[in-house]
Amino acid sequence: MGSEPRFEPRPELIDLPVLQKFKLYATPSNFYLIGRDENKSFRRILKIDRRDQNELNLFEDPTRYTKEEMRELKRRMIVGNEESGGFKAITTCYGIIGFVRFLEPYYMLVITKRKKVGEICGHTVYGIAESQMIAIPHPSIQTKVAKSEAEQRYKKLLSVVDLSKNFYFSYTYHLMYCLQKNIGNTERGNAHDNTMFVWNSFLTREIRKILQNSIWTVALVYGFFQQTKCSVSGEDFVFTIIARRSRHYAGTRYLRRGVNDIGRVANDVETEQIVSKVVPAGQKIPITSVVQIRGSIPLFWSQEASVFNPQPEIILNKKDANYVATQHHFENLRQRYGSRIIILNLLKTETGEKKHRETSLRAEFAKTIRFINKGMDKENRLKAIHFDLSKHYKKGADGAFNHLCIFARKALELTDLFYCKAPSGVGAEGVIYDSFFNNPIPNQDEEASSPDKEALKADIFMLQNGVLRTNCIDCLDRTNFAQYAHGLVALGHQLRTLGISGPPVVDLNNPLAIELMDAYQKMGNTLALQYGGSEAHSKMFCDLRGNWNMVMRQRDIFTAVRRYYSNAYQDSDKQNAINVFLGHFRPRLGKPALWELDSDQHNIGRSGSNLDIENMRPLIRRSFSDNILMDCDLNLEELVRENSQPSYEGLNGGVSGTNLEFPFYETEPASLSFLSVMRNEDLLRETRSGQMFEGSSSNSDSHRPNDIPGFAHSYATKFTPAEEIFERGSSKSVSSDNLFTDLDESVTSLTNTNSSFDFPITGGSDLLPGFSNDFARWVFSARAW
Repeated sequence: MGSEPRFEPRPELIDLPVLQKFKLYATPSNFYLIGRDENKSFRRILKIDRRDQNELNLFEDPTRYTKEEMRELKRRMIVGNEESGGFKAITTCYGIIGFVRFLEPYYMLVITKRKKVGEICGHTVYGIAESQMIAIPHPSIQTKVAKSEAEQRYKKLLSVVDLSKNFYFSYTYHLMYCLQKNIGNTERGNAHDNTMFVWNSFLTREIRKILQNSIWTVALVYGFFQQTKCSVSGEDFVFTIIARRSRHYAGTRYLRRGVNDIGRVANDVETEQIVSKVVPAGQKIPITSVVQIRGSIPLFWSQEASVFNPQPEIILNKKDANYVATQHHFENLRQRYGSRIIILNLLKTETGEKKHRETSLRAEFAKTIRFINKGMDKENRLKAIHFDLSKHYKKGADGAFNHLCIFARKALELTDLFYCKAPSGVGAEGVIYDSFFNNPIPNQDEEASSPDKEALKADIFMLQNGVLRTNCIDCLDRTNFAQYAHGLVALGHQLRTLGISGPPVVDLNNPLAIELMDAYQKMGNTLALQYGGSEAHSKMFCDLRGNWNMVMRQRDIFTAVRRYYSNAYQDSDKQNAINVFLGHFRPRLGKPALWELDSDQHNIGRSGSNLDIENMRPLIRRSFSDNILMDCDLNLEELVRENSQPSYEGLNGGVSGTNLEFPFYETEPASLSFLSVMRNEDLLRETRSGQMFEGSSSNSDSHRPNDIPGFAHSYATKFTPAEEIFERGSSKSVSSDNLFTDLDESVTSLTNTNSSFDFPITGGSDLLPGFSNDFARWVFSARAW
């Protein structure tokens, strides 16, 4: 474990009776997992039977042992097992990831090394540094199946999911939920480990069912986490970026596209930006958060990865005439975030691309939104911004970014943000209560008095009601650029809400804006590696910084090469690994092995099969035209010109209203000058009730800031990354790049090279090591963006 942060003042870390450290012992007949709390005040024992090769048998001792009692118990176990093989220490661990079975034996996955990555309201957040898979049955009872080639291949396949990269957990905080959900959640006894952002839900299902608790396991969130302590003009605050990737319909770029039958979309990621003020110990912590999401276009569409075509045609399947799956998707968003759903669609227009690849998808998406809104009341209709970012970016990065900032401001005016003052450790008692499903352990202390109870509650002042949903074709490069704009505008609002003195706005000349840009770029690279197989393209961010040059261009080309190589050659194995990890495919003796199935059988649920139908994609064969278009063409630019009167149901005219007769924002704002964005003092809104949880109201008038990036400021700043604040419990690097560990070395080396090439390239015997010259010439002549 790492030491405490090196800065003061800080909130006190909570001290709760939660199992956090474990030691695993083995006899020939059983494993014994002994767990203790952080303060070593009590111990618990879990016995795992090793005599059954087909069943998982777990026995939990309800006794809470002291240190002396446990020492005596271990002494007796050592003596009692001397003649039968001994009582041997196997490993120290920090929680059970889960149990998995392929063809015969069960395996237990445990965390053997953790790293502290941050704190949220006094709750420590960890990342996995190392893990271990341990076979449960004793070797003496295992059959030939346990040593078979297929069993070993499944074990190797599961190891493709690298648990040491981008998996996070907390013992006392529901990391799978946003701050607003954590603070305001009053429901008890829910199975939180079975929600959409918990990636080891399938792996922990059996132990949770047997023991009726989750005290031995951790809930893993997969995505991104970065925390930075900032000092601006002498005022200290901490900003945290969390990305949570959904486990539903999860996978790789070309094998997971669009929506499935029940409304779950590919590359579904929730991004939360938390800003908290540093206060002396004992005081409630002023803290704010803003949530935005990204996700694939919620239609039935696909692309087939090809060795010969790096930009395959988009295949649009119109089997869902009433857009039922799309409606399911947006209804789910309303249930999760509230009624105000704003869509920022960044797909290209006809004038924005030479071949109509994205145009048909964009038009169908617009048609779908109009169809859905016809049957809805005005309050619940979707607000859609259709903005060709690529086209506007070609006119200038500053102008394109200015558009995005305007959209961000309008979205925040509709959804608001979450703001409260919370005591350190808020909500921890609920986390402990929920760990015991049927018989929660009662509090052994006397019931707290009313004043004490009030001191443990958060004071809520504002609620977020609704969410901004951003997409491009992959929801990677352009989407991340747009999400940074939203995050930057939100940061200005959050600082103002917290009463941080100093600059009234945040702009691109501001060191804080640059620091936030770095965080969003790191997040974008991480999410792109997880879904697309390479880091994100950096051209837009580089242009915004003014440092786009030949070296950066080469890196973007190498990024394109790596992404193409991963999609064409590695994604199938990665998808198989994800399907096994998440339980979408469950190996069975006598059934076809995963690698024996074709691509359609991988991803389509069949009756009586061992596939998880709920998470599979619909059947889309390449029997459609390569250039399939929607039934009736829409000229998007023409619609804008024809509908000159904006709908006042939308976001100040720039976003479509409820009837979507003005469905697109493709006209230019009054000015593209980044310094000419006007403040709107009169845009404060009336109080609303939040939708993320019930029983609280949002009082935003007194806190709502009204500025967006626009004016330069000079002031003293200091940034301290979390890796410098916390001393790691591991010597491993904190940086995490990719879920997968089997990337080709030649491609990896190309990605990191700083070598220089002249364009175009002709001739040469070794243009790209490991690739043919024809392929290399295609790489350097193709567009990187």
